[in-house]
Amino acid sequence: MKRLIAVLAIAGFCMLPPTSQAETYKEITVSNGGTITGRVTLAGRDYAPKKYTVVKDSAVCGEGTREIDYVRVVNGALLDVVVYLDEVKSGKPFPAEIGDGKILQKGCEFTPFLGVMRNGAKFAAINQDPVLHNIHTYEIIGRVKKTVFNVSQPDQNIITKVVNLKKGTAMKVECDAHDFMHAYAFTANNPYFAVVKEDGSYRIDNVPAGKYRIKAWHGFLRDQKSRVEITAGGTATVDFAFKGR
Repeated sequence: MKRLIAVLAIAGFCMLPPTSQAETYKEITVSNGGTITGRVTLAGRDYAPKKYTVVKDSAVCGEGTREIDYVRVVNGALLDVVVYLDEVKSGKPFPAEIGDGKILQKGCEFTPFLGVMRNGAKFAAINQDPVLHNIHTYEIIGRVKKTVFNVSQPDQNIITKVVNLKKGTAMKVECDAHDFMHAYAFTANNPYFAVVKEDGSYRIDNVPAGKYRIKAWHGFLRDQKSRVEITAGGTATVDFAFKGR
C-alpha cells in the first residue's frame, strides 16, 4: 500500500505544469516610475580575441583562422553587456520588439553575436549555409553550462525551439560542427533590462519605486551586481566596472 501511494505521489508530481522565472512576472500600469542610468567599463587590460582554425567546409566558412572577440572594449567602455533588475514581480509591459529570439547562420557565423529574447518564448535558428550545422545551446548558470537543446541542422533549414530557462538568464550558442561559431542570447524574465550602448551607457526607465538587486551580465566575464533604491519619479545612477586581465 505504501508503495502504491509513493508511485501515485510521483505521478502527480510529474503531471504538474512546468514553471519558469518568466511566468511570475505580471504586467501592470506603473505610475510615476523612476529611472536607472549608468555606465559599464573594463578596469585593467583587455583580453585578446581568441583564434580558431577553420578546418572544414572552407568553400563556405573560409580558410585560415577565425577570430572571436569575446571582450569588446571601446575607449574603456565594455560592450555586449546587459544590465537588468533581478526578481522583479510586476511592472511595465515588455516592449513589442522583445519576444521570440532569432539567430542567423551565414558564412559559418552567428548573427547577432548578442541577441535578446523573452524567457519562455521561441528561439529560431536559421541556417542559410549549404552545409550542415549542429546548433547547441547552453543555459549559463554562473560558471556552469547546461544544455538547453542540441540539434543537427541540415543546410538551409530552420529549427525553432521554446526556451524556458529555470535558473540562468542567458544562453551560450555554439555549433558542434564548427568550433569557431559562438554567440549569446540573453533571456529576459522582465522588461527591466538594457543592452549597453557603444559608449558603455545604459538606461532603464519606468521602474516602480522600491529597492532592487541590479546585475550586469557579460557572456565571458564574471557578472557584477549591486543594489539600488528607486523613488517615485526619481533617478538613480549605478556604474559597473568589470575586471580585465
